[in-house]
Amino acid sequence: MRTIAEINDKISRRCAVVLTVEELKARVAAVGVTQAAKEVDVITTGTFEPMESSGAIINLGHTDPPIKIRRCWLDGVPAYSGFGAVDLYLGATQAVEAQDGEETRASVGDFVRSQALRGGGHVISDLIAGKPIQLRAIGQVTDCYPRASFETTITRDTINQFYLFNPRNLYQNFIVGVNGGDRPLFTYLGPLQPRLGNAVYSNPGAISPLLNDPDLQLLGIGTRIFLGGGIGYVAWEGTQHFPLQKRLPNRTPIGPAATLALIGDAKQMDARWIRGCYFKSYGPSLMLGVGVPLPVLHEEVAANCAVQDKDLVAPIVDFSIPRRVRPTFGLVSYAQLKSGRITIDGKPVRVAPLASIARSRQVALELKQWIEAGTFTLTEPVTPIPMARSFLPQDRKNSFEF
Repeated sequence: MRTIAEINDKISRRCAVVLTVEELKARVAAVGVTQAAKEVDVITTGTFEPMESSGAIINLGHTDPPIKIRRCWLDGVPAYSGFGAVDLYLGATQAVEAQDGEETRASVGDFVRSQALRGGGHVISDLIAGKPIQLRAIGQVTDCYPRASFETTITRDTINQFYLFNPRNLYQNFIVGVNGGDRPLFTYLGPLQPRLGNAVYSNPGAISPLLNDPDLQLLGIGTRIFLGGGIGYVAWEGTQHFPLQKRLPNRTPIGPAATLALIGDAKQMDARWIRGCYFKSYGPSLMLGVGVPLPVLHEEVAANCAVQDKDLVAPIVDFSIPRRVRPTFGLVSYAQLKSGRITIDGKPVRVAPLASIARSRQVALELKQWIEAGTFTLTEPVTPIPMARSFLPQDRKNSFEF
């Protein structure tokens, strides 16, 4: 029906018809798939949820005399410095370390005991908000890098490059966490109460970007997206990308499936859409807003985007079993999850989302407004995302546990 070039021409003339994915679903219900596909040029999707496999590349600029940084802390949070002399990578889940004089002593156990509430996600969001960050660095002294240490205060305006490079974002689907044991568990989904006291899910369901493009036909490497309130791009397949997950007849997966690696200039981002967060007795993370535009190139796009929460499912996983493959209590629809209560083995269980449904809607709406204003155009993918990746666990017979 259309090409991306034709849609971009309409965007530049500000006459493109853009609907959020919820508006598209309502339009399909009113006039049918065929008519809706004829009327609409772009559908915007969005999510705002924790995406812990995220982080920032930072280039500080050279000091005088120069330093070759080999250990570095930003507001007490360690940053990886094992490549360029003043290049850093700050992971969202890296925790504050306890410091003792010039040396830093820390371990996972120290962190868990100290219950430090701040981590890399908080530093990233503070930098984006324009706040000052304390930097402390220790260098490897060489003939060309004679400086041994350096301390300063940085902001996003006093550093060179500052961009997000997130190895795994936008899970196409995920799990529902419960706890069938007899003690509270503190997980990446938040606290799970014993004896099926609660359930937590993380994906926003029918408004989530990749559930509306189940076979990733509309995006690929180079696709322009909304990332943290700025413009970003799909950089690669994400880590743990598993498109071979079992799927329903509507092609949506029944559990964790495709993922994407994303990149974008953090200096252009907005702190409203990037928030550091902390999960009790688990650690820090990053709440991130991501929006994906879906061009209506043919009728199938509208048909896929018409999917409803009742047509999407996720597995209920028991975290009380400390294994990689945990038992499940079957599948549950997102319509049931969003009702606030599900039934497991005859017992009613209260449910809460980890994603912000309200902010996910706002991401889709803001992206719609950008496109309508002519400030955001679509891109042709350079190459598709692979859809035949298997998932390899570490189950080697010669592995050792310490």
